[in-house]
Amino acid sequence: MSKMNTTKNWKKLASIKPKEKAMRPIGKYILIDEVKESVKTESGLILGAEEANLLRYKKGFILEVGSDVTVLMKGDNIFYDSRAGYTMLIKEKMCTIIMEKDVVVVL
Repeated sequence: MSKMNTTKNWKKLASIKPKEKAMRPIGKYILIDEVKESVKTESGLILGAEEANLLRYKKGFILEVGSDVTVLMKGDNIFYDSRAGYTMLIKEKMCTIIMEKDVVVVL
């Protein structure tokens, strides 16, 4: 009888799928999602995506913060230096990793 229960237990354990661990940056790194927006100049011209990419600072949304980040929180909207950080494909979504020092404005 105990051998039969052991076999059932193994089958049950084999059918359990491991939970996906939540990805989070370490240290002073921040995971952000770049906010795509059209840029309108003072004279009323709307800049296209190529022209907007020439701007130094971009708008982003914080997805996760590292363990050593103290000022920023998940869910903050920010402006960050577009020349900083790295773009990565995480869970089939393009995300950017930057350091806390690259954030210039919190909205």
